[in-house]
Amino acid sequence: MSRYRIALIALAVLAAASAATAAAVHLHAQTTSIVDGRLRPAPALPTEVMVPPRVTLTSLHGKPAVINFWASWCGPCQDEADSLEQFARSLHGRVALVGVDWNDGLDSARRFLAAHHWTFPVLRDADGLVGDDYGVRGLPATFLLDTDSRIVSILLGPQSVEDIEAALRRAGLAT
Repeated sequence: MSRYRIALIALAVLAAASAATAAAVHLHAQTTSIVDGRLRPAPALPTEVMVPPRVTLTSLHGKPAVINFWASWCGPCQDEADSLEQFARSLHGRVALVGVDWNDGLDSARRFLAAHHWTFPVLRDADGLVGDDYGVRGLPATFLLDTDSRIVSILLGPQSVEDIEAALRRAGLAT
């Protein structure tokens, strides 16, 4: 084989590897933050309260909100639980944080909440229908709502305080 062909093959392999790496990076970015540019109204929140107060979209209207869907059986939800409480303690009323226990057993959810000492409102979506309306396909899933209760961003996978703050800034919701 000529040196020219070997060089072309090597160049093709490098180009393919570079494209695969770029695709993997792009895929990772999509799984942590999706902003599709279309604002859609958030579906109603569940009515069952696990950690008061009861929260509705009407009560959230006028301030940005972070809605986090989780379940006790979800390992990544366990990973982000302490970050969510830390985020809640840093808000000082500028953003609302609401947890939604999705498609979970009541006793398991209560044990999760007791273990993580969440102080922010938590609602229960026992049958998973509200999460289905939001489009939840995996956990944890975090929805950022604007002041008019429209979904402006979706964060998939466990989030840190820094991740949520950065997503709020990108969506123009941070103050």
